[in-house]
Amino acid sequence: MTTHTNLRAHVGVPLDRPVTLAIAGAGARGSAYAELAAQWPERVQIVAVAEPRDAVRDRFAVRHALPPERVFSDWKEMAASPRLADAVAVTTLDSEHLDPTSAFAELGYDILLEKPIAPTAAESIAIGEVAARTGATVAVCHVMRYTPYTTALREVLPELGEIVSVEHLEPVGWYHFAHSFVRGNWRRTDETTFALLAKSCHDLDWLGFVIGRRAERVSSFGGLRHFRPENRPSGAADRCLDCPVEASCPYSAARMYREGLREGGTKQYFTRVMTAGVLTEEAVTRALADGPYGRCVYACDNDVVDHQVVNIEYQGGVTASFTMTAFTPLENRHTKFFGTRGQLTGDGRFIHLYDFVTERTTTIDTSRDGSSVAEGHAGGDAALVRSFVDALHQGRPELILSGIAESVDSHLVVFGAERARHTSTVVEL
Repeated sequence: MTTHTNLRAHVGVPLDRPVTLAIAGAGARGSAYAELAAQWPERVQIVAVAEPRDAVRDRFAVRHALPPERVFSDWKEMAASPRLADAVAVTTLDSEHLDPTSAFAELGYDILLEKPIAPTAAESIAIGEVAARTGATVAVCHVMRYTPYTTALREVLPELGEIVSVEHLEPVGWYHFAHSFVRGNWRRTDETTFALLAKSCHDLDWLGFVIGRRAERVSSFGGLRHFRPENRPSGAADRCLDCPVEASCPYSAARMYREGLREGGTKQYFTRVMTAGVLTEEAVTRALADGPYGRCVYACDNDVVDHQVVNIEYQGGVTASFTMTAFTPLENRHTKFFGTRGQLTGDGRFIHLYDFVTERTTTIDTSRDGSSVAEGHAGGDAALVRSFVDALHQGRPELILSGIAESVDSHLVVFGAERARHTSTVVEL
């Protein structure tokens, strides 16, 4: 019988067996992390799952050859069993992170926690406190910290001299935003959380990580500009399947999800979400007719912002401006760093470094295989899972770049920005 352990018990001493990992929440993120872990059977084994949806749970159990006694209908059943693994990935709904994370930490599990940590500052701080008290290693899935691009960028940033200011754009993408934040799970603040936390806690965390300074003050502006009933085209129907103006609408669900049947990449991912994994014309048509993803974007119950700007002042007077917007192609983030000796421009793959002395630009391609930035967050998903697994397997906590303490700090910047937007004030952090 395997004796389960945690990282703090064997720092500096590798395990002589694979790390065992349970998955609490087998949705898109939980399944993706499990798939990545399954690529390294010599380092990690998936040993249990908790998932309330029967079909999703059964499919996961078959994929990872789990025996019936290791398959649970929810995380509470899993936590009520004798300890099953060294670690657990908590990939439940955003609003359901505090209780499972706290329970598994108390039971001795190390934890891979999907972002955001929690939908409120108080719950985020509470998770940090539980981790500190129990000694559990909690790695937050801030995958942008782990990409080859970020690693290369941090290596060359000193060539800019002192960083003075940063400009960062998150182009969410028009159809991604319509899927997730108008029709989908993250469309309402009262059901999940606000858009800046759900979509852009990555970005504000990443900015602090690469700038290397603590944020001190923040302001923010934004709102729900376009996806509102008053912007509905004349004659538009409540559902795209029946709409006479669907062909000319950039947010057509019928076009988007059917294209996902025919091509890979991001659109197919969204089609899988829409149909619960069934990639057939019949499944798409049924979901368009009856499901939430077939609704007109101007006839939904969404209330989250579709654009927002955030201004941050860091220690030492370094400033950053961040823009999140729905109204772009689906592409990677764009960033400019302005330093005293040069400028760096990056797009998630290419880094262009301009030197003020030589007046020359050096370009670095950080892609290892030429893959799209949308595939696995530009390598961040795989690097996150590998770093977490290797940290636990090799006894090397330094491999975890997104520990709970620093992640709580960056989340507080996000909560401060949203408070600033609502109050039209500058918030001290």
